[in-house]
Amino acid sequence: MSEHKPATPQVDPALAADTVVKTPPQDVPSPLVATEKPSTFARIAGGNIGLSIGAALAAFIVGGILIAFTDPATQKAAGYFFARPMDAISAGWSAATDAYMALLQGSIYNPNGKTFAQQIRPITETLTMATPLIFAGLAIALSFRAGLFNIGAQGQIILGAIVSGWVALNAGLPLPLMIPLVLIGGLIGGAIWGGIIGVLKAKTGAHEVILSIMMNYIAANLLTYLLKTPVLQREGSANPISDQVGANAIFPLILGPSFRLHLGFIVAVLAVIFVSWILNRSTIGFRLRAVGANPNAARTAGISVASGYIIVMALSGALAGLAGTAQVSGTEKVLSTGVAGSLGFDAITVALLGRSTPWGTFFAALLFGAFRAGGVSMQISTGTDIDIVLVLQALIVLFIAAPPLVRSLFRLPDPTGKPKKKKSAKKKAVEA
Repeated sequence: MSEHKPATPQVDPALAADTVVKTPPQDVPSPLVATEKPSTFARIAGGNIGLSIGAALAAFIVGGILIAFTDPATQKAAGYFFARPMDAISAGWSAATDAYMALLQGSIYNPNGKTFAQQIRPITETLTMATPLIFAGLAIALSFRAGLFNIGAQGQIILGAIVSGWVALNAGLPLPLMIPLVLIGGLIGGAIWGGIIGVLKAKTGAHEVILSIMMNYIAANLLTYLLKTPVLQREGSANPISDQVGANAIFPLILGPSFRLHLGFIVAVLAVIFVSWILNRSTIGFRLRAVGANPNAARTAGISVASGYIIVMALSGALAGLAGTAQVSGTEKVLSTGVAGSLGFDAITVALLGRSTPWGTFFAALLFGAFRAGGVSMQISTGTDIDIVLVLQALIVLFIAAPPLVRSLFRLPDPTGKPKKKKSAKKKAVEA
């Protein structure tokens, strides 16, 4: 039985030559469609630098509005706003600008100073206040780059202060030997406290946030306990405070006895350079960044994620420990329960504002050092409550967490460079 096949239709060759076969449209790249590479200005203005500056500027604007609303003169003028609106606006503008000018004069330059030393003292105070923030901010930024949220800098600062303070009070060595020994003590104390978190994270899988919170409480209570025992407590005192650090363990002053700026600031700048090299030029930094970008991919590539966690937390703790050393041997010159203050938590904001980059963190720390140095001057000169500085810090975090909002507020370009289609010559001719 033969299989029946349908007859093939015969097509006239002459007709076939004139026949156009239509195929469905396909997504074939056209030479007339190209993506424009973002300009240098777009990459800077819309990138980390532009976003950080925009977040700080937006925080200052909102802070200025808050200062104006809480100003008594502005509130009085607001009572007859609809009759004379410019009175309220002028009073609010004066309140905000006066407060910020006082903040600037207290943190950068005081033109009312009688001597040159008095005029430049504000900037030296800013650098002094920024020194421990640089160390602590670098610690947080380094852990961020490795994918860890280390909020335990507070405890690591305290442990660095405990170890370096004990060394400073008990090691009777000359200044050239004492200063390196105190710095090493701070490094070891912070590295141990941060390393414990890294080991527990790597070996048990416990979350670093929970671990670091608990370690903060342990460090704070350990310091209080030691300051109530002969280990650190000042002899003959019932208060939890140590003896004053000896002259051989105090950081030398960079600009002389008229200013408080000490050697710790130079060490902080060296730490920024070191962390920048670690992250961008070293094999360890590459592994840490790989672990932070994608732990599973890093593990597949043969990188030990567990050892990466331990290393980065130890390095982070060591940097934070140096902040404690800067407090004991640089600024406070004594060990007390408030030696760390709020440095560990302010450092989180510093690292966020600096976009977890070493030099970005450095300049963010300078800004927060200016807040600390100029806040008192602002309150004394204008009566503006110093708590507005904390509000500004919180607003900076808020705007940092919302990049699209900052871009829309200041019309910043998108650094990702969304594809822009170039118009064809035919379309240009039609539009013309």
